[in-house]
Parts: sequence; C-alpha cells; structure tokens
Amino acid sequence: MQKESVDVLVIGAGPAGSVAAAIVNQSGLKVKMVEKLKFPRFVIGESLLPRSMEAFDEAGFIPALTAKGFQQKFGAKFVQGDKICDFNFTDQFTKGWSWTWQVPREDFDLLLAQENQRMGIPLDFETGVTDIEFNGTDSVTTVVDKDGNSKQIAARFIIDASGYGRVIPKLLNLDRPSNLPPRKTLFTHILDTKREEYDEPNRIIIIDHAPGVWIWVIPFSNGFTSVGFVGDPAFFEKGTGTNDEQLRQLISTEKHIAKRFEDAKFRFEPRTIEGWSVTTDRFFGDGFVLTGNVTEFLDPIFSSGVTLAVSSSQLAAHAVVKQLSGHTVDWQTEFSDIVQKGVDTFRTYVMSWYDGTLQDILFAEHPNEAIKKQICSVLAGYVWDENNHYVKNHRSAIKTLSTVVRQYKTT
Repeated sequence: MQKESVDVLVIGAGPAGSVAAAIVNQSGLKVKMVEKLKFPRFVIGESLLPRSMEAFDEAGFIPALTAKGFQQKFGAKFVQGDKICDFNFTDQFTKGWSWTWQVPREDFDLLLAQENQRMGIPLDFETGVTDIEFNGTDSVTTVVDKDGNSKQIAARFIIDASGYGRVIPKLLNLDRPSNLPPRKTLFTHILDTKREEYDEPNRIIIIDHAPGVWIWVIPFSNGFTSVGFVGDPAFFEKGTGTNDEQLRQLISTEKHIAKRFEDAKFRFEPRTIEGWSVTTDRFFGDGFVLTGNVTEFLDPIFSSGVTLAVSSSQLAAHAVVKQLSGHTVDWQTEFSDIVQKGVDTFRTYVMSWYDGTLQDILFAEHPNEAIKKQICSVLAGYVWDENNHYVKNHRSAIKTLSTVVRQYKTT
C-alpha cells in the first residue's frame, strides 16, 4: 500500500479546511488535504458574515475572492408583515469588517480549494477516509480514492474539517444530538429578472413568514437568487405535488416575494434538507481537532455556519502550529472554550428567533439605536466581543430586553 508522511492532514476542502490548510502552510509545515467529494459541489450556507473575512484575509484568499466578483453584502433585512428591521454592518458596535459576500457555494468553495493548490498544498479530491489509527498524537489515516485505490497518510496532527461528513466523530463515536428541535428546508436558485423592482441585492432578506417558519432571499451576482423556506417538518407535510410545485405554492403565499418570483425559472429542482443540528462530545483529542460544522451546526437563520467554521479553523490552525513547534497548547481553554462561546452566543439568538422573543426586539416600534448597534455586531458574526453586552451576557440580555419591549407594548 502506498504511504506518505506529512505534518498536518486536513480532512475536508470546504471553507473550514481551506482556511486551516492555508494558515498552517504559511508556517512552513507540510500540509496535505483530502476531500471525499468532487468539486464543484452544491452546499447551502451562501450568505457570509463580516467576521469570516478576518479568516479569509489571514489565509490569503481576499484577492482571488475579490477578483471573482461575488455579490457584496452590506447588511441584513428582517421582514414581518408590514414591519421592516434593516441592519447595515457599517453601524455595528464592534470594530471590524463591515461587509462580506453572498456566494454560490459551489463556485466559492472551488475557488478556495484552487487557491490552496496554487499555494502548493496537495489536495486529493474524491478521496474518503476509511480508518484512522492514533499512536499518541501521531496518526496513520487510510484513504480510498474513487477508483478504489488505498493509501496511508502518516501525520503528526489531523484537522478534521469534514463538515456534514463528520469523519472523526463517527469513527470515535463522538456524535451527540443537538438541543435544537429538528427543522427542514425547501429551496432553490431562482432567475431573478425582477430584482431591481423589489429590493437591494446587497443584503440577505429574512422574512418571518409564519410562527416557526421563515424565508431566506439571497441575491447572487450571477443573476440568480437563493430562496428557501425553513420550518418544522410538519409544516411541509401540508404540501402536495413535486418539490417544484410545493415551492411555487409557498412563494405565492408570501406577499413580499410572490410577484417577484411569479412564474420565474428555477435553476434546479427544489431540494430539501432536514435534521441538520448535531454536536459532539468534545472538539479535540490527542492528535486531532475538529473545526467547522463537524463541531456543531446550529441553524441557517443567522448565516452563522461558515463564520463559525472558518473562525474555528483559524484558531485551530494557530494552535496546531504552536504545538508542532514544541510549545504546550491547552486545547480546552485555547480552543474549545472559545469556539463554544461563539456557538452558545449564536444558539441564544437562534432559540430566541424561534420562540418569538427576538422578533419582539427586532420589530419594536421605537428601537434603541445603541442596542441595535450591539445586536448588529452579533449578526455580523462578532460573537466573541465581550465588550458587547449582548454578547457577554447574551442569554440574560436578550431575555431582559424582550421583557421590557413587551411591557412597553402593553402600556
């Protein structure tokens, strides 16, 4: 069997894996990437957050991404009936990036992977992991390519950025259910010929459609717009016909998009995804670290997935370099606790959205501008800024604010 040796093996070539590999490569360590799928491949998570730009910048991806001409994103607009809450990232509380992109992920992820290859990082597509044997922090990973050829990769450390593939959690039985209830989405890309009549293309639009049901509208620079309904699986059981027929029927029931997408061309037959929330026992172990969606994926409502993915990979890459340079890393405090804090902050906002608490705040008649700036920072992905009261004390702060708003509405 063919064998090779590297310092760091990165499993997965999505944004998390690409960021981790690029940063480790900058240190001079020998990096290898393996990816089970063939790129380009479709995946959701198309609306990025400004915080993710810090990771892309350090990885060296910004010039190539800029040249690609993706749709710039400057904010987020929330809609409920006739009420609108518009956030501009330039108004956020935390200093940082004030814009990002909205991207077809098949193009975006392929570009990042190609940039890593351009940097000299070997990347094997259509190559899946079948076994990993650890000897302390050293490991030997067995992989199989699309033709059935096996080889072994010896590594001093593994960064698992396998996303929904969840390679190490499955091999080591680390998967655990999330505390979020199961949800489902029905979505497609729509040729958006009426875009200029209805809204700005430079922000995501989130429509509060019905209790527990919301819609994303994400315009791309290629003329298509991603549209998806998200809700309890029971909501979709009421529909009949094909996915195409069901989605068109749902679109016709929402006044904010009905005319815009009436009789519009779908780029592909609408697809469904459900039961995406999952977590793990731990984010690290001897010789490995989990990053990105392989740690925990919450929900698409605030587009947190890619930001948590690349931010955790950025952090993990530095810790790996530190350890392989002979220094001690406290993985719990230097990595896991930090990642978990970001996840927990977003979790509070996700749960507050689904129980209606956050809508009370977003659509309040007389919003406090200082508070809105702080919430804007959360929506921009700056969920580690403890100078922000709505980050540091996210659970109690949101609960208290919603109580005040509700009391004001009844007086």
